[in-house]
Amino acid sequence: MTGLIAALIEKAKIRLWRRDQFTSAPLRAWFRDRHRVDVGLYSYGCFDQWRMPGPIRVGRYCSIANSVRSAPINHPTDALTTHPALYEKQFGVVDADIYYDEPLVIEDDVWIGHNALILPGCKYIGRGAIIGAGAVVTRNVDRYAIVAGNPARKLRDRFPADLAEAIEASRWWELDLVELRALVRDRPDTVFHPDVARLASWQAARSR
Repeated sequence: MTGLIAALIEKAKIRLWRRDQFTSAPLRAWFRDRHRVDVGLYSYGCFDQWRMPGPIRVGRYCSIANSVRSAPINHPTDALTTHPALYEKQFGVVDADIYYDEPLVIEDDVWIGHNALILPGCKYIGRGAIIGAGAVVTRNVDRYAIVAGNPARKLRDRFPADLAEAIEASRWWELDLVELRALVRDRPDTVFHPDVARLASWQAARSR
């Protein structure tokens, strides 16, 4: 009974922390320490160890729909059976769950649409990438790429190469919300209509 009560208390804590999943430090610590899911500030949609099991590293400002799923490993196609009895100890066949160390890395400012599925062949989704709703992602995704479909294929880049390079140099994702608000107030065109010159001007002003 004591264990059940403790489990219920823990579930209640997690529900409470999820109300502020954009910034909650206890929620991030819980998922990092218990489930190997390490989530940067302001990112959301990835605090679910069943939908998105660790190891996962998520950057800042990521928008992940609550129906996205990640499959970190495949069933063993070359074994006698593909059944999870061979890699999950709950069936009593093997003594320990298969433990895998290579994380799925999702960099900053990634948007993943509803019902996207990330398969084991994808271990990297680059900064600023967009994954369309319903996409089945079978390979790594480059920074600032827009991909969609089954299997997911690149449709285009979000920005020309020189602008993408300028955005990378700006490291805007390291701003907190107060700093981002100030940037929107003082330089709205830099935020909503970025170009190389505007980003360079902002960078020069920051370095003074």
